[in-house]
Amino acid sequence: MNILTQRLRSCHSALLWATNGVRGGASQASAEGALKLSDSCVEKLQRVGNGRVLRISVEGGGCSGFQYRFQLEDHQPAPDDVLFEREGARVVVDSASLDLLRGATLDYHEELIRSAFRITDNPQAERGCSCGASFTIKL
Repeated sequence: MNILTQRLRSCHSALLWATNGVRGGASQASAEGALKLSDSCVEKLQRVGNGRVLRISVEGGGCSGFQYRFQLEDHQPAPDDVLFEREGARVVVDSASLDLLRGATLDYHEELIRSAFRITDNPQAERGCSCGASFTIKL
């Protein structure tokens, strides 16, 4: 974890503690507009998930300042994770990353060169690189 990601998570944890108290266990996301799962994303996770969850995180890096990271995991969500579930497809996002994803859509895109999960329509992103892997946040 790089220093920018550590500081982002540290500041976010302090803010959560000050406003909400200590949170324990993964919470089920029901907040409107938090993160949308596209039909193609749900279909792909139903095919390849096999009981695993897809973790999305935002880290410092990439050509625009922040980058998305996607990873299938077997283990249980961490205490600060938020769980999104639709038709058996499960996605977890840590609370610090969720602030940078709120209102975005998780999609699965297929083309001849590659197929991958991607974040689209992120209202927290001011601009992104041409490959869609990194973005600059709105300040």
